[in-house]
Amino acid sequence: MLQVAVVGSGPSGVYAAQGLVQQEQVPGVRVDVLDRLPCPYGLVRYGVAPDHKKIKSLQGTLRTVLEHERVRFLGGVRVGPDGLPAARLRELYHAVVYCVGAATDRHLGVPGEDLPGSWSATDFVSWYSAHPDTVPDGFATGGFVAGARAAVVIGVGNVAVDVTRILARGAAELSPTDIPQAALAALAGSRVREIRMVGRRGPSQARFTTKELRELGGLPDTGVVVDPAELALDPAYADPSALPGVQRRNVEVLRGWAERPQAAGSRRIRLRFFLRPVELLPDAGGDRVGAVRFERTLPDGRGGVTGTGRYEDIEAQLVLRSVGYRGVPLEGLPFDADRGTVPHLAGRVLRDGSVASGEYVAGWIKRGPTGVIGTNRPCAKETVASLLADAPALARREVPPDPLAALRAQGLHPVDWSGWQAIERAEAELGASLGRGVVKLPDWQSLMRAARGQGTA
Repeated sequence: MLQVAVVGSGPSGVYAAQGLVQQEQVPGVRVDVLDRLPCPYGLVRYGVAPDHKKIKSLQGTLRTVLEHERVRFLGGVRVGPDGLPAARLRELYHAVVYCVGAATDRHLGVPGEDLPGSWSATDFVSWYSAHPDTVPDGFATGGFVAGARAAVVIGVGNVAVDVTRILARGAAELSPTDIPQAALAALAGSRVREIRMVGRRGPSQARFTTKELRELGGLPDTGVVVDPAELALDPAYADPSALPGVQRRNVEVLRGWAERPQAAGSRRIRLRFFLRPVELLPDAGGDRVGAVRFERTLPDGRGGVTGTGRYEDIEAQLVLRSVGYRGVPLEGLPFDADRGTVPHLAGRVLRDGSVASGEYVAGWIKRGPTGVIGTNRPCAKETVASLLADAPALARREVPPDPLAALRAQGLHPVDWSGWQAIERAEAELGASLGRGVVKLPDWQSLMRAARGQGTA
């Protein structure tokens, strides 16, 4: 019987587990899905915005896989430093599939980026998604929006749209979601009224999808402002017919907003293009960010942009950078620092150019932070195909009959599926006590207490 460990319980990890237990080529495969967090679903739980209920409903599909009779969820298991060494994990299973994503964000690399009030969009998403690694005082003090009147979001992808939309949401719209109570209270009391989402290139090169973009135009009490002169700097703006479908529809939506009268509302979302951040400026007191200095850019005719030497300072007490994710090295695995991925051949890990027996990757750590959630399915399928082709040789190696017993012997105490169900019950109880639906538990202590059946008090 082939025993496989999948490290990571997000979409790529669960799709890999699904492929392994539903195929008929190698019968009886058993899969342990390990995650360093006590909760499954990865970015579907901790990356999808709380008001995107349709996307979050994907948890139901992932749940079906994790409840399969030959799949076992083992949460709270850290692989690497301060946890289970990768070499030891490899001894316990015939094969290990690493689906650990891209765990950090890219930086702007400009002066002032580390000023208080300047954050990555990843930090902000983790805060409103109740990721247990979030800085605790972000929950206790009003978090990111405390004292802010104007916000700048740097980037024009879907994550940038998400954080812009959440900043503009009111309490009445967020209360029915699973957003943690402290984040809800902070956003309800937010004084942010001006939100600018800024891209260094033009509208035809923006990375957001049209569905996400249109949502900005439907927010209550919020007007969307687009400068037609700025849009016209894009050569494709006048005639977008030759653009791919998504980019063409994006331009059409932006044109519609630019041509209509400004909508009324107490909040404004301003979409800006052809501006490159060059410096974050401190406020008058010098103790936090007060503005962002941008350089006007223009198309260079080769798909990029060039600076013009003209600058504009935009007020902001909150700056969120959303310029991409990046994979980080995992102890015991090779790593391509330039690409931020693990070197592989069709999902087989490569060590010094040679295939490493029994080691595989899928998801962002394999291909980089590209695509949407569904892109992980064919990615995982390719990796599973490689693993199954290798199965006869892998199965010849002896491994412990029950890896869980060996993990416990290492001093680990994984959160099993019943522990996760206890967390779900605790979150439902918390929501009921607040007059809301399910409300996420925001920290490690409350999650682990719930997993052990000790409630939320």
